[in-house]
Amino acid sequence: MGSKHPNQIDFAGDYNLNGIILQSHAGTGGRVPDAEGGVNIQSLVQELNIYEGINQAAVFGTLVMIDSSNIVGKLPIQGTERLFFKLSTPGASKMEHIIDATEATGHPFYVYKISNKQQPAQGTLVYTLHFASREFLRNIRTKVSQAYSGKLSDMVKQIVGDKNGLDSRKKLYFEETRNSDKLVIPNLSPFKAINMIAKRAMPKNTKGVGYYFFETTKGFYFQSWEGMCAKYGRMEKEPVQQFFYMPQNIDDPNIEDKTAHDLKSVESYKFINTFHDTAAAQALGTYGHRVITHNLYNKSYNTADWNYHEQFASTIHADFTQDSSSDTKPAVRGNPVDYDDKNISDYSESLVTLMPTTQFLHDDDTGNFGTDVKNDATFEGIRNGQKMQVEAGTAVRLTVKGQTYIHPGQVIDFNIRPVEEGKTTNSKQSYDPQYSGRYVITKIRHRVTKQDYKMVLECRKDSVREALPGKKNEFYHGSANNEHPEFKQLDKFNSGGR
Repeated sequence: MGSKHPNQIDFAGDYNLNGIILQSHAGTGGRVPDAEGGVNIQSLVQELNIYEGINQAAVFGTLVMIDSSNIVGKLPIQGTERLFFKLSTPGASKMEHIIDATEATGHPFYVYKISNKQQPAQGTLVYTLHFASREFLRNIRTKVSQAYSGKLSDMVKQIVGDKNGLDSRKKLYFEETRNSDKLVIPNLSPFKAINMIAKRAMPKNTKGVGYYFFETTKGFYFQSWEGMCAKYGRMEKEPVQQFFYMPQNIDDPNIEDKTAHDLKSVESYKFINTFHDTAAAQALGTYGHRVITHNLYNKSYNTADWNYHEQFASTIHADFTQDSSSDTKPAVRGNPVDYDDKNISDYSESLVTLMPTTQFLHDDDTGNFGTDVKNDATFEGIRNGQKMQVEAGTAVRLTVKGQTYIHPGQVIDFNIRPVEEGKTTNSKQSYDPQYSGRYVITKIRHRVTKQDYKMVLECRKDSVREALPGKKNEFYHGSANNEHPEFKQLDKFNSGGR
C-alpha cells in the first residue's frame, strides 16, 4: 500500500500511506516484540474506510483485517487503542489537503470496537476494527450544563474548546451568525448542545435559518447550507472538482493528461433521489407549512405560512453562480396541481406545527431565535423549508478516484450528457439541464485497498441548473362528468319488492 513516488501521482487512484500504527492502551505495541511505540499493521489491512458527512458530528472508519499474527490477542485489542496514519494524494503538500492521523502533526483516531471476527482457516483471523475521532468518545463521556450569552457562533466555539467538555484540539471553521441570545444548556452532550444551537442559528450574510455542525478529516465545521453554496451570500464558490461521466473503456485521442482526466471521471453514478417523491416532500412541509406559535408569557398565538415558491428567491441554493443566480430555478414549477387551481405551495396545511415560545425567559424580550418573538413562526417555517429542500432534493452517489483534498461541504460540478440520440437535448444542449450542475458534497466514504484509493461521494442540490421549461397553465382542466361527487347507497332497502 502506498505510492512509489510520494511527490508525483502516477495514476488516478494513487496514494501515499506509509504505515498504519496501532498503539495499545499502555502506549506500546503490547506483547508484540520490538514494538514499544505500537505495531505497524499495514500489511494486515485489506481495506481502510473513512466516513465523513455534513449530518454526522464525528468522523468514523473501519479496518478490514486478515490477521495471521494474532495481533488482536498479543496487543491485546480491547477497544481503547489509538491508530496513527497519514493518507494523501501524491503531490499534496498543504496540511488541509492531507488526512493526518499522526500524533506529531495531526490527530490520531481511537479504536472502539471489533466486529465480524471469524477464523476461516487454521492460524488466520478475519475481523473489522472500528475507529472514530477522539471527540466522538469525549462527547459520550462529558456533558454541557451551562448558561451562554452572545452570538450563537461564539457559543459553539466555547463548547468545542471547553477543556472540561469536548476539549477539541482541532480547527473549527465557523460561519458567523447574525443573531444573539441567552441559552441554558440543560445537561446535554456537547454534540446535542451544539445541534440545539444550530437549529436557532441564522447566518450573518443571508436570510436563511439553521446550521450544520459536522466533522471532516480537516476539522470541525459550523456552517449554513447557504454558506456551503456561496461565499458571503453573494459570491460564487469555486468547485473543488469538475466531474463528468462517460461510458467506460472509451479512449479519447484528444486527452493530453490522462491522469488529470481520470481524476475528474466518474466510474459510476446512481441517483438516490430526483425530486420525484413530492408526496413525502409535501407531508414534511417542504412546499407548504403552517407554523402556529403559542406565547407562554402573554397567552397569545401567532401564525405564519411558509410558501416554497413565494420564498424560494429569498435564500441561496446550490446552483447559484455569478452569471446566474438560483432564484428562478426551483425544482418544482408553480403550476396548478388540482381543480382548485392552487399550486403545490398553496396548501399551507400540508404540515401544521404548534410551537411554544416565550418572552422574558432570560429577562430579554425575545423569542426562540433571539429576535422579536413575533418572528418565531416565520423563522421556523424557513428553517424547516430549507432543511427539507436539501433532504428531499436531488441526491446522487458518485464513485470516483480518491483525492484527499476533497471533503464534505464543498461544491462540485457534475456534468451528465443527455440521453437523447445525438448526445444533445431538444434545445441542442450537450448536458442534462436538470441533473447536471452544481452539487454540495454531503457524504464521503474513502476506500483504500492495496490496489488503489477510491471515494464514494453523496452529493445534493436543492435547485436545478436551468429553469424548468414550459408555461404556467391558467386552469387545471377536468371534464363535465367529474365536476361533482356522486353518491350511491349500498344495500338500500326497497319496501316494494324482494
